[in-house]
Amino acid sequence: MVSIAGCFAVAEGIVRYLASIPLLCPTEILMTEFDLSSVTYRAASTEDVDSLAAFIEPFVAEGRLLPRTTRELHELLPNGFLAELAGQIVGFAALEIYSSKLAEIRSLAVTLSLQGKGVGRELVARCVQRAEEESVLEVMAITSTDEFFRNCGFDFTLPGERKALFIQTRGT
Repeated sequence: MVSIAGCFAVAEGIVRYLASIPLLCPTEILMTEFDLSSVTYRAASTEDVDSLAAFIEPFVAEGRLLPRTTRELHELLPNGFLAELAGQIVGFAALEIYSSKLAEIRSLAVTLSLQGKGVGRELVARCVQRAEEESVLEVMAITSTDEFFRNCGFDFTLPGERKALFIQTRGT
């Protein structure tokens, strides 16, 4: 008969072993202990397009992000930011600048195991900082997770009680 303590010891060994195996899918980062200082942030570059496309694909499949062509990803890169852990992309966000008055946070995605740990907030902060550097007046986010963006300082109303209204021009 195996004791409960023995089962826990075996489970801990398995977790340690699994954590040592190189990961095949960047959206499934396996962590037993997490240190936020291990996550690094940097500007995206053209060399990131293929790995970025692979990173966002599961989010697209789940309907959480719109599909992006390679051309669209290239267009997002100049104002795109990556979060990386152990050399793998674990988060991405880009600022699309429409004019000196308006920009939009685009394609925000964070690996499930890192959601709620500040990675998305840091990516959004970097996008907002880029907007400030470019003297963009307002930054918007179109999202299904409005609470996250409200916690990042976004609000539903614009100055002077203006509101953004949309019409969909493609079939649903």
